[in-house]
Amino acid sequence: MPNRPGGGHGRPTGPAPKAKDRKRTLFRIWQYVRNYNIQLTIVVVAVILSSVLTVFAPYYLGVIVDQYIMPKDIDGTIKNAVILGIIYLSISLLMWLQTFYMIKISMRVIQEVRQQLFDQLQLLPLEFFDKHQTGDLMSRVTNDVDNLNTALSQSVVQIISSVLTIVGTGIAMIYLSWQLAIASVIIIPVMFYTSKAIIKKSGKNYAMKQKDLGNLNGQIEENISGAEIITLFNAEKSKISDFNKMNEKYRQSAMKAEITSGFLGPTNNFLNNIGLTIVIGTGAIMVVTGPATIGLLASFTTYSRQFFRPINQISNLLNTLQSAIAGAERVFEMIDEKSEFIQDHEKKTLKSIKGDIRFENVSFAYNDSKMILQNINLDVKKGEMIAVVGPTGSGKTTLINLLSRFYSPTEGEIFVDGQPLSQYKIGDVRKLISVVLQDTYLFSGTILDNIRFGNPEATEEQVIEASTIARAHQFIKYLPNQYQEFVQPGGVNLSQGQRQLIAIARAILEDADLLILDEATSSVDTRTESLIQEGLNALMENKTTFVIAHRLKTIEASDQIIVLKNGDIIEKGNHQSLMENEGYYFEMQNQL
Repeated sequence: MPNRPGGGHGRPTGPAPKAKDRKRTLFRIWQYVRNYNIQLTIVVVAVILSSVLTVFAPYYLGVIVDQYIMPKDIDGTIKNAVILGIIYLSISLLMWLQTFYMIKISMRVIQEVRQQLFDQLQLLPLEFFDKHQTGDLMSRVTNDVDNLNTALSQSVVQIISSVLTIVGTGIAMIYLSWQLAIASVIIIPVMFYTSKAIIKKSGKNYAMKQKDLGNLNGQIEENISGAEIITLFNAEKSKISDFNKMNEKYRQSAMKAEITSGFLGPTNNFLNNIGLTIVIGTGAIMVVTGPATIGLLASFTTYSRQFFRPINQISNLLNTLQSAIAGAERVFEMIDEKSEFIQDHEKKTLKSIKGDIRFENVSFAYNDSKMILQNINLDVKKGEMIAVVGPTGSGKTTLINLLSRFYSPTEGEIFVDGQPLSQYKIGDVRKLISVVLQDTYLFSGTILDNIRFGNPEATEEQVIEASTIARAHQFIKYLPNQYQEFVQPGGVNLSQGQRQLIAIARAILEDADLLILDEATSSVDTRTESLIQEGLNALMENKTTFVIAHRLKTIEASDQIIVLKNGDIIEKGNHQSLMENEGYYFEMQNQL
C-alpha cells in the first residue's frame, strides 16, 4: 500500500496529486464540516486566541527583560515570569482544545463520508465495477478517506494557525524594529529556492519509489493468487529470484528518495540558524550603539524562531492538504456515480412472476465495445427448463445477467409475463429470481447465516430443510459446529463443492419464482452432482428455469436448448431435435 502523503519532520513526500476542481471539492467538504457549528466555533476561537497569545508572549518576554531583569527587580521578575508561564500554559491548553474538537469533527465527517461511500458501493451497477479495478476502489475507501481525515484533524488547523502566527509575528517584528525585521527575512529567499530545488529532486525520486513499490506489491499479490500454480510447476526459486530483483530495485529507489528528502530538514535548520545569527549579530550592534535594548533582542530572537518554524512546516502541510483534496475528489466521484436504483421510485412494483419470458431482438455490448449478444429472440413458457450451451465467450452468462437486471440491453427488450422487464423496480425483479453462480462467494459468518443470506427471516428448521434438498446437510451435519460452523471470507475453509452446495441451498430457501443455474453443478463430482440434481428437480417443479452447463448430460431433459456461438443463437430446440439436426450441438455431444 502506498505511503500516505504528507508527514512531519520537515521532509517532503514528493508532489501530491492535484484535484481537478479544487474549489468544488473544498465546498463539498465544507458541507460536511458546517454541520458541526458549535465545535467548529470552539476550534476557530481557540486558534485565534492561541495565535494572539503566541505573538504576544515574546513581546512580553522583552518587557520582563527590560523592566524587571535588567533593573534586578527579583519580585517583579518572579511575578511576571509566572504570568508568562500562565500565557504559555494557556497556549498549550488552547492548542489541545482545538486539536480535540477538530478530531471530533473529522471523525464524524469521515464516518459519514465512509458510510455514504459504502452505501453507494452497494447500489452501483456491475458496469461500474467492470470499469474500475478492485485495488483502486479499495484505495478510495481506505487511503483517500484516511488522507481526508488527516487533513481535517491536523493539517487544516495547523495551516490556519501557521498563517496567523506568520502574519502576527511579522507585524510584531516590524512594529518593534523594522531594521531587525529586515535582518530576519534576508535568509527567506535562500530558504525558498533551496527548499524548492530539494523538493523538486525529491519529488522525482519519490515518484520512482512509488512506482517500484506498486510493482513490488503487484508481484506479491500475483504470487499469492497464483500460489497453487507456482507450486505445481516447481517455480518457487524462479519467483523468489524475480522478487529479489524487484525488492532490490525498490530498496535503491526508496533509499535515494529518503536520502534526498532528508536534506531538507538539516538544510532548513542550518539556514534558520544563519538567520538567527544575523538577527543576533544585528541586534547586538543595535544594543551597543543604542537603538535597541536587551529585551528587544530577546523578543526578536524568539520571534525569529517563531517566524521560521511555521514556514518550514507549511509546505508539507499544504502538500498533505492537496493530497487530501485530490483523494476527496476521487471519493466524491464515486458517491456521485449514478445508482442503478436511482429511478426505481418511478418504476412499477413487481410482486410475482408467472414465468413467461421473451427476448425480443436483444443485443448487448460492454462499454460500447463489440456486441457480446446479437439480435437474440427467445420465447419461454411458464415452468419450462431452458438450457443455454455454447463455447467459452459465447455470451451465456451475459444472457443471464440481462435477465437478472445486472445490465440493460443495448438494443431490444426483455418481457416478463408480457410486460417490459425494464418498467419494474430492479429490487423487485431480483427478489423474484434465485441465482446459483458458477463462482460461489460465501461471507464471513456461520453456515446458517450464509444459507439464509437471501431470506434472513428463515428459521433454522427451514434452513435445514433447504440444505437437505440440496444435499448440503449431508456434509454440514459432520462439521464440529454443524450450521454454526464459522465460514472464513470467500469460504476458503470449505471445498469448492461444499461452497456450491451451500449456494444451492441458499437458492432453494429463497424460493423465488424464477430460477437461474449458472453451471451450478460444475464444481462437484459426478456422484454429488446426481444427488444435487434430485434436489434441483424438486426445486424446478412448476418454475421457469434457465440452466447454463458444460456437462451436457445434465440438460438433456430440458424443454428448450439454446446453442450460442459468438453472441448468436445458432441452434434451438430440444435434445432429440438438435441431435437429429447433427449441427453444432451434435458435435458438442460427440466430443464428450
